[in-house]
Amino acid sequence: VQLVESGGGLVQPGGSLRLSCTASGFTFNNYWMTWVRQPPGKEPEWVGSISPDGSNSKYPASVKDRFTVSRDNADNAVYLQMNSLKPEDTAVYYCATAIWGQGTQVTVS
Repeated sequence: VQLVESGGGLVQPGGSLRLSCTASGFTFNNYWMTWVRQPPGKEPEWVGSISPDGSNSKYPASVKDRFTVSRDNADNAVYLQMNSLKPEDTAVYYCATAIWGQGTQVTVS
């Protein structure tokens, strides 16, 4: 079972970034998928989840209307589109289900 994130980097405030996560080793389209972030020196924070068929997604107030989670079950992939990025969005971003990936760094500065 493996989750591999990609797409992080340095972006200016107000910019956009799209993260990808590729899954392997389990029946991807049976599971909710979640994105979690951990800002430096802080606890992990949930940033969004998507249902197995992609028809339902949920977000906390801190990112609602700025972040969008989507998935492609044919490619075993889940995505996090981040718009209107703020410095406080700086964190390591992880995709997760029963396990977490290794994370990808997003820096907004």
